[in-house]
Amino acid sequence: MMVSSVGSKSALRPLAGTGRSLLQSFVPRPARSLPLPTPPQPSRLSCRPLSRTPPSPSSTWRCAPLHTSSARLAQRSRAHNDEEIPDGPPTTDFSRMDMLGQTPAPSTSVDICSSDGFKLNSGVSIYDGNGVMLVGGEAFAWRPWGPDLKLVNAKGQWEVREEAFAVLDLLWPRPDLLILGLGPEMRPLSPATRKYLGSLGLRVEILDTRNAASQFNMLATERGVDDVAAALIPIGWREGIGANYD
Repeated sequence: MMVSSVGSKSALRPLAGTGRSLLQSFVPRPARSLPLPTPPQPSRLSCRPLSRTPPSPSSTWRCAPLHTSSARLAQRSRAHNDEEIPDGPPTTDFSRMDMLGQTPAPSTSVDICSSDGFKLNSGVSIYDGNGVMLVGGEAFAWRPWGPDLKLVNAKGQWEVREEAFAVLDLLWPRPDLLILGLGPEMRPLSPATRKYLGSLGLRVEILDTRNAASQFNMLATERGVDDVAAALIPIGWREGIGANYD
């Protein structure tokens, strides 16, 4: 019995030691206090009195036109042909629009239409009631009427003999256009006269003499005297009397 009791006491000793270690492990330890974060300190604002002095010109804003620059404005001040661009709208210069302004007028252009004749650019005067035929750069006195001094037929049509255009019949190459000035007024051509001029390969334009002379001057300057011819009756022509009645 003694042996067993001693054995049991020796067995309890290590158990008691383990119990103490367990109790020590479960003893609560005091909690550590963590430092609290300090709130941010407000920054100190310095109050200064506002300056009453006006701002310097260098610090003021400058207004510039939108979408432009000094380089672009300098480029726009001159055109592509190096001409200065005016500030305002340009005035219309009709002399620069005249395409024939620098072209010299032919010597056979008509300067004056008088009642009994004509005066040409070359200084030649045709008078005494004669008409004029201008063809190929030459001027001819033209008398297409007969002894009765009539150019209008019974139907009121302008009609002359074929011999009146004999110069055009002999000329080659012939002009493309013949301008007829029938005196103070226009009249239709008779079928016989129109047919004969058509057989010569001529296109005919009928006008009164003033407008016919102006048309000849323009077309002869533009196209040349070889392509355009004119046959003009004096503006003072009277049927049955003629143009030389003063």
